[in-house]
Amino acid sequence: MSTPDLTQTPISANGSFEVHLQKSGQTLKVGKEQSILSALQDAGHEVPFSCSQGVCGTCLTQVIAGTPDHWDMFLTPEEQATNTQMLICCSRSQTARLVLDL
Repeated sequence: MSTPDLTQTPISANGSFEVHLQKSGQTLKVGKEQSILSALQDAGHEVPFSCSQGVCGTCLTQVIAGTPDHWDMFLTPEEQATNTQMLICCSRSQTARLVLDL
């Protein structure tokens, strides 16, 4: 029996999801009321950010796998539709796991 690909599995009913950091190999859990940025900070990662509202683009991060749930006002709808980058200060995930270029 194969393991399900969490980057293709819908987000869990409790609203939490995993973020896998491609460069460090670390996987973090992001709670329903938590931003990806705060989960990273809680784990000791220093990530550039400024406004924390999805307006400035400072925290723009490349997405390797999974589907972001874009809550920002920085990326155009066309850019959001590609799902190749996201603002981690406010956006979340539509899938149980996101793999980010961090």
